[in-house]
Amino acid sequence: MHCSFGYRRAAVLTAFWYLIATIPRDNLCMSKAMPLARLLPLYAEADTHITANPEKKSRGLGRVWHAFGYSLARLRAGKLETAFRQEAIASVALSPAAFWLGRSWAEAMLLSGTVVLVMIVELLNTGIETAINRIGPAWHDLFKPAKNMCSAAVLLSLLLCWGAWVSAAVHRFAL
Repeated sequence: MHCSFGYRRAAVLTAFWYLIATIPRDNLCMSKAMPLARLLPLYAEADTHITANPEKKSRGLGRVWHAFGYSLARLRAGKLETAFRQEAIASVALSPAAFWLGRSWAEAMLLSGTVVLVMIVELLNTGIETAINRIGPAWHDLFKPAKNMCSAAVLLSLLLCWGAWVSAAVHRFAL
């Protein structure tokens, strides 16, 4: 069972105030104050219900490998989102077309990059909206602006992608 952050914070604050209350006010001599060892059970009690993420202990390439696996899992889960699925299908068609439409390697990479940028922004949008939905079903005044800003970011990335592709087509075919 996970412990809420509020419980842990309350235990730490209680220990802190207990320590402050035991310090003599006349000269702040630590020899007269309560030893710190007596406060350790308070910290231990606060951490008994907290389960640490075992992946936080891994270092180096092991940590990178686990992060890569989690990222791939999130990409696979992204296909459940309709907008991400549509953008992924479009990227499959547009990425090879970028090499045909672009006149140089740089143009092809910029066209492909705008398509990937749209997918990145959509994943961030989905993540933020999921976090907002996780907070709870109760309505808050800041939920709608936050979700609208995420949607606006997706719209701007789509406009950037569209503009880059139209300009590359005009440049290529001299319309």
